[in-house]
Amino acid sequence: MKNIKLTKEEKDILESAERGELLSVKKGNLAQYSRIAKATLAKNKTISIRISEVDLLKLKGKAAQEGMPYQTLISSSLHRLVS
Repeated sequence: MKNIKLTKEEKDILESAERGELLSVKKGNLAQYSRIAKATLAKNKTISIRISEVDLLKLKGKAAQEGMPYQTLISSSLHRLVS
């Protein structure tokens, strides 16, 4: 077998599988998990929204405090809202 370079996370998963710690997915749940995985990996879509200048300034300030771009803050906030 070829020596494949694995990341630490991949090595941890492989070791867990070898120890029998991972559970099989029931066939009834497979479609559900498949949809969730596809949605998680779906590409981002660009949208346009209109918000007040004051709100945008507040978002940018909050994002700066969090150390992230304001678009990322908006996206993660919306994701938490719908999840």
